[in-house]
Amino acid sequence: MIRPENRPRLRTRKLAALAALASPAFALILVAYFHSTPNTAGVSFSGPFDGERAFADLRHIVAFGPRPPGSQALHRCRAFITGELHRAGVQVSEDAFTATTPIGSIPMTNIVATFPGTPSSVVIIGGHYDTKRTPTLFVSANDGGSSTAFLLELARVLARKKHALTYRLVFFDGEEALKCWSANDSLYGSRHFAAKLARQGTLAQIRAVIVVDMIADAQLDIHRDLNSTPWLNAIVFGQAHDLGYGRYFLNSTRRIEDDHLPFRERGIPAVDIIDLDYGPLNLYWHTRLDTLDKCRPGSLQVVGQVVQNTLEVLEAVGSTVGR
Repeated sequence: MIRPENRPRLRTRKLAALAALASPAFALILVAYFHSTPNTAGVSFSGPFDGERAFADLRHIVAFGPRPPGSQALHRCRAFITGELHRAGVQVSEDAFTATTPIGSIPMTNIVATFPGTPSSVVIIGGHYDTKRTPTLFVSANDGGSSTAFLLELARVLARKKHALTYRLVFFDGEEALKCWSANDSLYGSRHFAAKLARQGTLAQIRAVIVVDMIADAQLDIHRDLNSTPWLNAIVFGQAHDLGYGRYFLNSTRRIEDDHLPFRERGIPAVDIIDLDYGPLNLYWHTRLDTLDKCRPGSLQVVGQVVQNTLEVLEAVGSTVGR
């Protein structure tokens, strides 16, 4: 995804000012310490969603290595995802297409897990499972891995209950730009999927879209996205505060381009749940520093509980939910 200009947190700015009195190396070590110290360490792992099990999936996913679109590593990751979904007794389909990119045509595949409910009221929960193509060893534990692991655990939760709404979990391929982020070089999987629904004439069935991205950060802090639908944002952040997670779901705002935009552009309510501040001065984002040790199961647990509660609210309002 493309993110707004970074606004370091107040604590980071204070630390940076103090560290200016010391050596640059000491400054970086000091800031990195506070960013790597997990703020979700005391989170309770009660409830159907199991952040520890999701983290075990994340460990497995990272072991595939870099997973850019069209790669053998992403193919192996896709086989792992579909295998886990089948083991959970989930209905799975693959949405294959060929994307035209600045580096040529690349075959891509969205993975769709369906949980039947009321056919005319569908909620999509999505996230990308590809990684950015970089010249370095970019295993993208948080940026691609966390959303994949999250969706797998949510699938296990949804598979064990009946639903008033139909849910589709969509693992989007090709979220990352292949060369330079633009309207045509990004969000390949979600743009294809939204366009496909429009061609099928089924967009009116989609009541809401929830996108998750970069949600396993050890220092979890999620801001309200101004490109998200206000009433859906209000439900998500309201549930977070009701759960006592106000320190992780903040009231400050940012404007983000992510896999929710192709749906928003077609008038579908959509919200992006994303951590915008990854590492000191955002140093872990899109670098080889995005590794498993920067992530925590507690962060996955927090987002899992918030999304679960959000779905319960959407179930309660059913087809009366507005646009």
